[in-house]
Amino acid sequence: QVQLTESGGGLVQPGGSLTLSCVHSGRTGRSYPMAWFRQAPTQEREFVASISWVEVFTDYANFVEGRFTISRNDMLNTLYLQMNNLKPEDTAVYFCALSTSSASRYPNSYLYWGQGLQVTVSS
Repeated sequence: QVQLTESGGGLVQPGGSLTLSCVHSGRTGRSYPMAWFRQAPTQEREFVASISWVEVFTDYANFVEGRFTISRNDMLNTLYLQMNNLKPEDTAVYFCALSTSSASRYPNSYLYWGQGLQVTVSS
């Protein structure tokens, strides 16, 4: 059984930065493709960024516009999302997800999910 535990959310002013972390446990000995999604109130869950298991390939949603960086430290079983120049429209609950197949922009490709972190961008 895989567990994903997120941390690092909170309240930040527009233009500020946050780093989200996601520790995964339960499957060891190899890396898996992982991703961040987000969901704003009354909105569908949307793709933010993904990273392949060898950290060679990363993919970002268009709205990221170079502001976010996804990375991983497989020695620590941790996925990160560095978010800079945050905007009020980035306010959402952020989820990390793990795939046992391949990285994708589609939520259905991910079998395991974290509990979600609230990120609020407001002055």
